Amino acid sequence: MWEARAGCSFTGVTRAPRSNATVSTSPSNDTPASGSPSTPAHDAERLERAVLEVKRVIVGQDRLVERMLVGLLAKGHLLLEGVPGVAKTLAVETFARVVGGSFARLQFTPDLVPADILGTRIYRQGREEFDVELGPIVANFVLADEINRAPAKVQSAMLEVMAERKLSLAGRDHPMPDPFLVLATQNPIENEGVYPLPEAQRDRFLFKLLIEYPGVEEEREIIYRMGSEPPTATQVLTPAELVRLQRTAAGVFVHHALVDYVVRLVVATRLPDEHGLSDVASWIAYGASPRASLGIVSGARALALVRGRDYVLPQDVLEVAPDVLRHRLVLSYDAVADQVPVDHIVSRVLQTVPLPQVSARPSAAGQGPA
Repeated sequence: MWEARAGCSFTGVTRAPRSNATVSTSPSNDTPASGSPSTPAHDAERLERAVLEVKRVIVGQDRLVERMLVGLLAKGHLLLEGVPGVAKTLAVETFARVVGGSFARLQFTPDLVPADILGTRIYRQGREEFDVELGPIVANFVLADEINRAPAKVQSAMLEVMAERKLSLAGRDHPMPDPFLVLATQNPIENEGVYPLPEAQRDRFLFKLLIEYPGVEEEREIIYRMGSEPPTATQVLTPAELVRLQRTAAGVFVHHALVDYVVRLVVATRLPDEHGLSDVASWIAYGASPRASLGIVSGARALALVRGRDYVLPQDVLEVAPDVLRHRLVLSYDAVADQVPVDHIVSRVLQTVPLPQVSARPSAAGQGPA
């Protein structure tokens, strides 16, 4: 496991050493390294190897590992909510090692300033000129630890880079490496000294994942496995191969009826009375934005690829929808006062909006991808 103390010297942030793998910012060939044509089965096998390698280090948290991979394939950022000590940091570090990319950890604190994460201009007295020193956010995998502890100015700077995938410094644009994934964490226990993310900024995250405690058997296995010599993951994929898999995921077939179903799901959060959801209408102040529709489709495509298919099933949509919608619904005062869980509202939406009765395979549908 990479140690945080081996990182760089920016205030409040640490960056792990970069691997020897080259980070490609240009498209790679759409064939595996062996030269044979890529197939869904081959891609699923490669992804399964990556997941198994991560699970050598991470005990339990199978859903977290799968969703991290899905988010990476869908080019989305993840918001993780869980108590300390449930392997959030270790999971990100391990993924970076398995893919062969660079990793940076940003420990957010109230005294952090944007230059601490974005970079700054440094005056070189000998040459009498300024050099640009990029910040630790320029990495393949970025862990924004306790993002809700940073002031709004830092949060905005961070989320702008997430959205644009580039940072502007000294009048120049600096693109982020490809792939680029931000995983932000927040602690649900502590409420003092925090700056909650506004709705507009939460909307930038593809998934919000709730990280639970491990089970009894899993915790026992953690003790045995993390003994005197904790396991370390080895590289399975390359950044260039991951970029190819991202393009493959973007081309997974989605039947037009499933696209319509996704739109109906999202619209139902905005107009619940018109979709048979009058019982939850008073709990929703504002529904999900069109970005939620895009997120559900891209997440379902990536999940289908992970499971060895080149087409999306309704089950894929049902599995990713809660993670996409959870942080995008703005609850009313009544819902907050009654402590109504947002997952209960999302569950009601999924139960009420009817699934389409179609064949998801492209050959049967006779249509191109959505």
